[in-house]
Amino acid sequence: MGAEAERVKMDIKAYMKDVGQRARSASRDIGKADTGLKNAALNAIADRIDAVAEDLKRENYKDLEAGKARGLNAALLDRLQLTDQRIAGMSEGLRQIAALQDPIGEITGLTYRPSGIQVGRMRVPLGVIGIIYESRPNVTADAAGLCLKAGNAAVLRGGSEAIHSNLAIAACIRAGLEQVGLSTSVVQVIETTDRSAVGEMLKLKDNIDVIIPRGGKGLIERIATESEVPVIKHLDGICHVYIDDEADFQKAVKVAFNAKTQRYGTCNTMETLLVAESVAADVLPDLCAHLESEGVELRGCDKTRAIMDDVSAAMEQDWDSEYLAPILSIRVVDGIDAAIDHINTHSSQHTDSIITENYSTARRFLREVDSSSVMVNASTRFADGFEYGLGAEIGISTDKLHARGPVGLDGLTSQKYIVLGDGHIRK
Repeated sequence: MGAEAERVKMDIKAYMKDVGQRARSASRDIGKADTGLKNAALNAIADRIDAVAEDLKRENYKDLEAGKARGLNAALLDRLQLTDQRIAGMSEGLRQIAALQDPIGEITGLTYRPSGIQVGRMRVPLGVIGIIYESRPNVTADAAGLCLKAGNAAVLRGGSEAIHSNLAIAACIRAGLEQVGLSTSVVQVIETTDRSAVGEMLKLKDNIDVIIPRGGKGLIERIATESEVPVIKHLDGICHVYIDDEADFQKAVKVAFNAKTQRYGTCNTMETLLVAESVAADVLPDLCAHLESEGVELRGCDKTRAIMDDVSAAMEQDWDSEYLAPILSIRVVDGIDAAIDHINTHSSQHTDSIITENYSTARRFLREVDSSSVMVNASTRFADGFEYGLGAEIGISTDKLHARGPVGLDGLTSQKYIVLGDGHIRK
């Protein structure tokens, strides 16, 4: 760890204050860096990760062994592991970010005013972004890359279970920054596992402009409650698919099956299926058979169970549950009005989809469902930065201010007004 390790021995409050001040200073340097320099840094970091892949696996092994000793379950250990494929994915992800269009400096809406001045908006970095995350060490590289490309300094605090892996990746980041002449404080990875570091980080409102948490609901709730810094977040992914009375049944079965079974433990997985009562008896037997063949446990309302008697009874809390598991709640509703009402009552405002062939009904669903992603005839699993063409994402926001939905490069920027004149004065 070298000199950085010596700083960690300092009082945590002083250490975190120093990290914040260094990040603020570095943000001014990276904020004015041109696209070529930022891309060179990203590619240099990627090259370094490829060059020391075996070292990364050795450090990751220390975390895996410690995790086993602590009794981490198989799913958490899998998220923690750095395989050859995941290491290659980290470096490739950085190169993909380098290939993305640089949003910084983009001017939009430039128009002449009656006074003769031109007024427009320029996209600029947020400044310093703090990211607090758990388990997956590849987030260290992904987050650093996105922040860097968007012209921001980053303060990264990974989970204690991945400390060796994160510090090894941090060394690659420092090496890449040094190679191109950028300050190593552009990306700082917190080197202590002391839990109080998170609390101190949440107080750095003078030096961190926004906090992005990535992890379990408990972590995100704590950060949202305690942070003195603005937070970009989502708590739950209670996502719905509504099969309308004018749905194509083949599409309905295909989309709903994918939305639930393509991957269970993600925030954009369908957790509740809504079906119009007039078509429920036609579509549910086939769809439920497909889901049960995959081992999905089905929990239904009384009307669902009248059609499918092998479905267990849904409780009221099921409509507000993010299972992250092969469990699905099913509700038969009167129609589009009841479906929208259910979603706006129970949804976490993440992602909701309608299956219908009626253009007007689809437009109404898009307009009235109050979620960060609303879809027509498509699986909720598409709610992802890469699938949206953002190249990559730092997370998903269900908030309504600043960023909403998958947060890519644009979500890590702000805008300022610019005014162009030629000696103009106000009369």
